[in-house]
Amino acid sequence: MNRVTAAAVNIGKKYHWPAEPIWPPFVAMLAVAGLYAALPPSLSAGAPRWLLFLIVLALLIGIFISHRTGNHHVAQVFGYIVNSVVTLAMIVSLALLLAQVEEHTVTPPQLLRSAAALWVSNFLIFASWYWRLDGGGPHQRARTPGHTDGAFLFPQMTMPPDAKIAAGEHDWEPNFVDYLFLAFNTSTAFSPTDVPILSRWAKLLMMIQAMISLLVIALLAGRAVNIL
Repeated sequence: MNRVTAAAVNIGKKYHWPAEPIWPPFVAMLAVAGLYAALPPSLSAGAPRWLLFLIVLALLIGIFISHRTGNHHVAQVFGYIVNSVVTLAMIVSLALLLAQVEEHTVTPPQLLRSAAALWVSNFLIFASWYWRLDGGGPHQRARTPGHTDGAFLFPQMTMPPDAKIAAGEHDWEPNFVDYLFLAFNTSTAFSPTDVPILSRWAKLLMMIQAMISLLVIALLAGRAVNIL
């Protein structure tokens, strides 16, 4: 009995939250806030453009402190809040840009720069959502060796056990780069390409992401090219 308990303790120590570095999603959120600050003042709904950067920075500091002190639930809540804040800011800016396009009050260079910033922000934000929600989030994924169940069917999950061991992927689990690749493909090809979607919530999120990307690429950027 003691041996089983010791083994369980060792596994618990080996797979701690988070098993992967937390700086990649931090960099993504700071990049989104920086892109927002670079937008024209007319796309910030009257609020100072630097305000979003300060809010994101404060929430990321809260996540880091919660992680260091072992308050994983608080860190996850802060993560949901920062994702929601940047998502709302992006949607509001996109709506304002659409209105300016209809009213012909935005110059072609501003339209191109704004469309590019919103397009990049789109896949960075949704990559963060997928990373934070899939399989119960990074904390839950790190508690079990390997990744066998989730909203996305990654190619490594379909490998036979012997092939996984031979390839050194027996304890593979997705990290932020995998979700970033997934979100990038969704924004460029409007589809998840090599990763089938299993969960309904993931399908809904990917539909929203693809719709935003389509608006930015087909409507905004296309309109700017025609004006030029």
